[in-house]
Amino acid sequence: MAVATAGADYDAPVHNLTMLQRALLVVVLMLSTTIYSASVLISSALLPQLQGALSATQDEVSWVMTFNIVATAVATPAAGWLADRFGQRSTMTWCAGVFAISTFMCGASNTLEELIFWRIVQGAAGAPLVPLGQTILLDSFPRSQHGTILSVYGMGNMIGPSLGPMLAGQIAESLGWRWGFWMVVPLAIASFVGNWAVLPKDNKVQGAKLDWLGFLSLSAGIAAAQLVFSRGQRLDWFDSYEIIIATLVAGLALYIFCVHSLTSERPFVRLKLLTDRNYSLGLILVMLFGMLNFATVVLLPPLLQQHAGYPDSAIGDMVGFRGIGSGIGFLLAMPMARLDPRVSLGIGACLQAFTGLWMMGFDLNVDKQTIIISNVIQGISIGVSWVPLTVITFWTLNPQYRAEAMSMFHLLRNFGSSLFISIAVAEIVRTQTVNYARMTEHITVYNRVLDLPWAMGGWTVDTAPGLAKLSNEINRQAALIGYENAWVLYTIVALSFLPLCLLVRLPKAATGVRAKP
Repeated sequence: MAVATAGADYDAPVHNLTMLQRALLVVVLMLSTTIYSASVLISSALLPQLQGALSATQDEVSWVMTFNIVATAVATPAAGWLADRFGQRSTMTWCAGVFAISTFMCGASNTLEELIFWRIVQGAAGAPLVPLGQTILLDSFPRSQHGTILSVYGMGNMIGPSLGPMLAGQIAESLGWRWGFWMVVPLAIASFVGNWAVLPKDNKVQGAKLDWLGFLSLSAGIAAAQLVFSRGQRLDWFDSYEIIIATLVAGLALYIFCVHSLTSERPFVRLKLLTDRNYSLGLILVMLFGMLNFATVVLLPPLLQQHAGYPDSAIGDMVGFRGIGSGIGFLLAMPMARLDPRVSLGIGACLQAFTGLWMMGFDLNVDKQTIIISNVIQGISIGVSWVPLTVITFWTLNPQYRAEAMSMFHLLRNFGSSLFISIAVAEIVRTQTVNYARMTEHITVYNRVLDLPWAMGGWTVDTAPGLAKLSNEINRQAALIGYENAWVLYTIVALSFLPLCLLVRLPKAATGVRAKP
């Protein structure tokens, strides 16, 4: 256990930079974060075109996203070791370079297999950009300014996922799906040059060796778990041998990882970091945060497109307002830094719960203004929550462990997103199937109520087209019930934030503060 010195020494940054250097640093790191976070969801807007252009089934084309998520999950924990072995600056620079090349090759792919391969490379190369970028940012500014600078940096982390799919869909509609990937390449090249020119030089850790058993067991466990959550609903969960095998591999690999990490002298991930109370609570909170982060971005578009009849362009615009809300939230986080961080976290959780309760009342005639306002409020809640969550999680940790700790922080955020989306989709499909069966039980020639004109209104069961039209309407209503159940789960996760916020230890700015390894 290390003890930080009091006063100015404790507040001093790791890297001594001028004001201009710090400003350029923020711009470059925001750019690196934006290109990666945008690429994660860009392919979701391109899937319909990819399916037709590459002659793939819906199940086959889904691997374009699945393998990217798995590669990201596997590479994220390695960010700390890469920074120790090659230095933070070199790792950021070459990851941005490989990301640019792989993104270009994604657009140049002619077969599904090629595209999947380059999406794997893209996910692995981009994964370290976010945790290492945030680590360098915290190391370059005094602790007293962490709240303010994270507010600015966080805008780039949230704008990419919000605006990326919208721009990709519009560009792909005009120029083709390849340009949906290629539009990111110039920004990735700029990130490569900027990282090399602006990031401060840092020293490598002599003798930094990779704990192969820890790395391979954690990678296998994460990859298998991601496959289970990504493909479980599509393959009917444990009725599929693939899901059963993946579950067993995940359980065994994670068991080996935990045992090895607790008994090894130099483990891949120091589980002793979990003895820091704030960091442990921060990991739980960021997993819950991840569950809420991209849920509406993924779940709202199919509801609005398939069942509410909105065109793709309108859906992209409505979801894009979430990015505007995030910007407002991060701006509000600056003056709110003076408040108790538990208050800020609680406000963010209450805003998320409010939007969840509001969405539970949506019907298939929901208007555009309502969707926009709810997305803006969700964006504000993200900005308000993210800054205090990050500050309190790393406040009492020794700076030398930030890269490793930040990798696990972002790993659990991504894992939480994948977990909740899988659970929500499974609930939507289950509820839709069950309620469709229940409602269609009453559509029969033996139900005399259907003979009454006032009961059927404009619907009819006398002709095949009439039955098909009625079946489609029942399916829409059954799907709506499924989405309402998903919003119930969303609200429960948001409310679970509140009691955990009370357990957080408050930062002490000007006194000696413990920092545990």
